[in-house]
Amino acid sequence: MHRRTLLTGAATAATAAFLGFRPSILRAQPAPLKVAFVATLSGPGAALGNHMRDGWATAVKQLGGTLGGRAVETLVIDDELKPDVAVTKVRAALERDKVDFVAGMVFSNMLQAVYRPVTESETFLITANAGPSTFAGKGCSPYFFSSAYQNDQPHAAMGQAAQDAGYKRVFVLVPNYQAGKDAVAGFRSRFKGEVVDEIYVPLTQLDFSTEITKIAAAKPDAIFTFMPGGLGVNLVRQYRQAGLGDIPFLSTFTVDEATLPAQGDAALGFYTASTWAPNFDNPHSRRFVETFEAEHGYVPASYAAHSYDAAHLLDAAIRRTNGDVSDKAALRASLEKGDFPSVRGAFRFGQNHFPVQDIWLCKVAKRPDGKYQTETVKKALENDTDSYAASCRMG
Repeated sequence: MHRRTLLTGAATAATAAFLGFRPSILRAQPAPLKVAFVATLSGPGAALGNHMRDGWATAVKQLGGTLGGRAVETLVIDDELKPDVAVTKVRAALERDKVDFVAGMVFSNMLQAVYRPVTESETFLITANAGPSTFAGKGCSPYFFSSAYQNDQPHAAMGQAAQDAGYKRVFVLVPNYQAGKDAVAGFRSRFKGEVVDEIYVPLTQLDFSTEITKIAAAKPDAIFTFMPGGLGVNLVRQYRQAGLGDIPFLSTFTVDEATLPAQGDAALGFYTASTWAPNFDNPHSRRFVETFEAEHGYVPASYAAHSYDAAHLLDAAIRRTNGDVSDKAALRASLEKGDFPSVRGAFRFGQNHFPVQDIWLCKVAKRPDGKYQTETVKKALENDTDSYAASCRMG
């Protein structure tokens, strides 16, 4: 079923007519902008999609239900973590609903499914999470932007952290899809020690007893894993239950604010790498965290932060074009400026429309109020440009 929810909107012209406005004035009002916000909102990855949806909603509400001064309607689409479903729903949003933008995208295989239909229709696609290498280099597009990261970046930061810590032997465990492969590539690009084993598991796997037995037998200096959503919840619990807590747990998108409520104390002290953490100390980040927690009742993850940034990116870009989204070249140039109030502080794009940014080593902590969050330990990479950007050539 095509789940579609209207998050924000504007009063209809018919209502305005009863207030005595002249028809000429009514005709001058631009139609609301339409954004299709695509996320995984069911199944094991739903927590990630919920963070992204709520981060977007928080920003749009702060902006008064507008982007760039124009009223905006958000059509929320659940891709159900099924590529064919994602394509069908996104095509309907493009062809029937005539959306002006497509945003969101949790998983890389979902983004890969809809990338061509969106960009070939010359509709701007803003990913707030997935960042596969296939669209960062030769496959880049003038209609594709990321408010998050290129997939390799956080994993490369963890590889650098492992290198800095002096680990010699690391066990690698990731899901078998594009983002998992990018995770390994990113980690290996910075870690120069021995990878004692490299295991790929199905994206739907929830029992890790076999892999945990292999980790125990290998006795590595540390493990590196990327296990998003429900995969990460189960892996962390089973890892602790197996008594492997003394083997340093280095991860990306495995212990974060989307999974910590379910992982609880089992995740304490485990590491992750991220572009942002809830304890960032800048005005935009503090405002975001305070507003998000007040509105939604839980601690935001980077998924929420990147969606929040995506809305502010669009708001600033559309504002610079005076609300005109019909001139694609002008709107693209405005988006490329990347000048907006980001939760990460100063923000800029590389030539492939992925952020050039700092990546942080973070650690799971328990707050005085009993809630869990990741907190910065140190900067792992500074002003990092992904390794594929140099291959991007856009006309």
